[in-house]
Amino acid sequence: MIVHELELDLEAFEGPFDLLLTLVLKEEMPLADVDVAGVVLAFVEELAEKEELDLEACGEFLVLVSSLLELKARALLAGEDIDLEELDPEEAAEELARRLAEYRRFKEASQWLAERLAQEGDRYFRLGPAPLAPRLEPVLASQEPELLASALRALAVAPPEVSLVHMALRFPPVSVFLERFRALLGKRRRFDFDQEVEGLTIAEQAVAFLALLELRKQNEVALAQAAPFAPIRVSKAGQETPAVRERGPASTLRSA
Repeated sequence: MIVHELELDLEAFEGPFDLLLTLVLKEEMPLADVDVAGVVLAFVEELAEKEELDLEACGEFLVLVSSLLELKARALLAGEDIDLEELDPEEAAEELARRLAEYRRFKEASQWLAERLAQEGDRYFRLGPAPLAPRLEPVLASQEPELLASALRALAVAPPEVSLVHMALRFPPVSVFLERFRALLGKRRRFDFDQEVEGLTIAEQAVAFLALLELRKQNEVALAQAAPFAPIRVSKAGQETPAVRERGPASTLRSA
């Protein structure tokens, strides 16, 4: 679809769109008499008959009609206080001619690019060297045998062993806390486990708790706790107070 060949049937003009543009440029037809809305309707009807959207024709038509519409608006509002530049008929014609010429240049450039793309589209550029290019042989610098021998000797030396002493976890033996708890029960009837391990490290407290469970497993002690996370009361087996017996197994610790 060629926009310039669009047939128009307006009140003030009848003929192709190209002739209307020529008359406007030559000032043989005033811009005020151009029915821009009629031009748009004629183009839309032509598109509807084609049953196919021509993007190139639509772009060309939008450029031409927008130029006509802007120039017509400036001509109609020239006597009012507006922000647009005031153009007389000669300047309006020159502006329209300049825009049409610029549009033609861009259209010719796009056509040239399309032709180049069609011609060069089946060509591909190599990213690597040409297959017949001469191969470059690597050139090594002069080597000294003494330096090579010293480097090999350095590689043959076994590396020093890495010390892991600082990573070792040292725990006190369980027997230490077994004897300690037995000695306490020999002097007292009962004691609080939390008070006895206060100030010890977490590892030492864990070992002390294992010793306590071992005594409970051997039925040497009885353990009681008033509530979850409450202090653990340790007493000799068979010496629980009546209050502890009434609470029953729900408040008495059992070995794992």
